[in-house]
Amino acid sequence: MDIQQVSKFVMNNLMYITAGLGVLVIIMYGIIINLWMNLSYLKKRYRKMMTGVDGANLERLLIGHIDEVKQVVEENRRIDAENQRISALLQRAITRVGVVRFRAFDDMGSDLSYAVALLDAENNGVILSSIFGREDSRSYVKPIQAGQSSYTLTEEEQQALHQAMGQNA
Repeated sequence: MDIQQVSKFVMNNLMYITAGLGVLVIIMYGIIINLWMNLSYLKKRYRKMMTGVDGANLERLLIGHIDEVKQVVEENRRIDAENQRISALLQRAITRVGVVRFRAFDDMGSDLSYAVALLDAENNGVILSSIFGREDSRSYVKPIQAGQSSYTLTEEEQQALHQAMGQNA
């Protein structure tokens, strides 16, 4: 095709070409209006998001929340350290107790004598014993290491020790 044929074709179909271009322009205007409306909607949402609920912008809100999270993490670390310290302290605290009341002498009226075992989590501690008689009272303290005493234990003291060692504290 040479230039004259193209020119002749355009001149013969000028009305159709113009109408087609007009329709394209109208479609383009519709697309532009649609895009403008979407952009306007997005701008409104963006402004609302960036100003936040109480007027503060999103960046300040995020920075504030990050600072709060850092404070909470630091507080959790402090609480964990305190918890570990308390757990270590509780390992040495008296958490197991066994009590046996008994009548030391047959002619005594009630169970006034007693043996108390006071142990920590590793079965270390003491046994307190008190024997009540008609005219006097005697108290004894016997150390306990790993559930054993270097002193001879009475039957009641052994019962108190076994009671205390049987507890899962």
